[in-house]
Amino acid sequence: MKTTIKGEKKVLNAWAFYDWANSVYALVISSSIFPLFYGALFRLENKTSATFFGIETPSESIISYVTAIGFLIIAFISPLLSGVADFLGNKKFFLKLFCFIGSISCMMLYFFNLENLYFSLFFYMLALIGFWGSLVFYNSYLPDIAFPEQQDAISAKGYSLGYIGSVILLIINLIMIMKSEWFGFESPMQAMKVSFVLVGIWWLGFSQISYRFLPNFRNANKINSQAFFSGFRELKRIFNELKQYPVLKGYLGAFFVYSMAVQTVMIIAAYFGEKEVQWESDDQRQMGLIVSILLIQLIAVAGAIFTSKLSKRFGNINTLILINTAWIIICICAYFVVKPTSFYIVAAMVGLVMGGIQSLSRSTYSKLLPLNTKDTTSFFSFYDVTEKIGIVIGMLVYGIIAQITGKMQNAILFLIVFFAIGIILLIKTSKRQAVS
Repeated sequence: MKTTIKGEKKVLNAWAFYDWANSVYALVISSSIFPLFYGALFRLENKTSATFFGIETPSESIISYVTAIGFLIIAFISPLLSGVADFLGNKKFFLKLFCFIGSISCMMLYFFNLENLYFSLFFYMLALIGFWGSLVFYNSYLPDIAFPEQQDAISAKGYSLGYIGSVILLIINLIMIMKSEWFGFESPMQAMKVSFVLVGIWWLGFSQISYRFLPNFRNANKINSQAFFSGFRELKRIFNELKQYPVLKGYLGAFFVYSMAVQTVMIIAAYFGEKEVQWESDDQRQMGLIVSILLIQLIAVAGAIFTSKLSKRFGNINTLILINTAWIIICICAYFVVKPTSFYIVAAMVGLVMGGIQSLSRSTYSKLLPLNTKDTTSFFSFYDVTEKIGIVIGMLVYGIIAQITGKMQNAILFLIVFFAIGIILLIKTSKRQAVS
């Protein structure tokens, strides 16, 4: 049997293609159709809030809190499973497992309704856990299959494939929703529910192509209690080990802070547009939000590639400082968004920096890892736990501020603080990198 060679083109392409498979969740469920569906459910019953664990809570805060809980679960279980994956060498198994959980849960969103809100939110949370859980093991493949000089480009290629693939499915869903009678649906709402099923089928189906070529590092080790909890010991070890790598430690601190804001903005953008923008009609709201999301995705393809080129010229850290500065400008602009036209402009700005900051953050971390690191899953688990805890804090802050002030713009404006701190920490990291 032929041994997989690091840097092999078909393996790199198979890895990047998983983005094509799973990004439909990020676009359709997280960013566009589901937020539309969720907002429409409340509007159809003339509600803006619901009872959530005995407290009357705004709809946008409910989804924010559930999202935070989902990420908190991911932050807890990923060290457990990454430790097992490192010990057994079976990260491919866990990649498949979380893909299955996520894709099936997307299909179950067909039954989402306000009468069974807790049951419905449970599957929304499971889909989130499936998506983000699979990324722990997906990301950890990068340093195993690509040389440092390949990682920026293949990371950007993955995001680009994800944007293109998810846009194709979104366009199909858009036609289904806008022309629901062509497909025999009773209403656009039913078409939206069918789109959730299509997401699950797309994700589960196309991921099989990646599985065919991605290497399996399974060894002869047998699972035991020591291995099961080794993930937390590994996190502690890596945390202590970071003292030896001040540049990597500084970068992780910066990433933790700015990632809070980036992921929060990306998750709540569609909910913001659905509720806060003054659309003239429900049809305009429906079309406008989907068009704006499409705009974000298409521009993000160019943004990810452009960012990769900027990083080659100015360096990864300096490019990230530039992108975080752009995010601050975007948040300021978003505070004043009222009309659809201004929402489209801000959406285009988000698209330009969204793919770039995700792709570059991932590849920067990979390049800063100690040379000849074998337990990449544990290092990337630390990276992912850092990101997830940041998202939990970001979503909770957003939900609380939105609930207290009654205005989502106030929560978005507050995120500027995170970006500003991130820039300061990146500048310090850049200075450390120059010295080292």
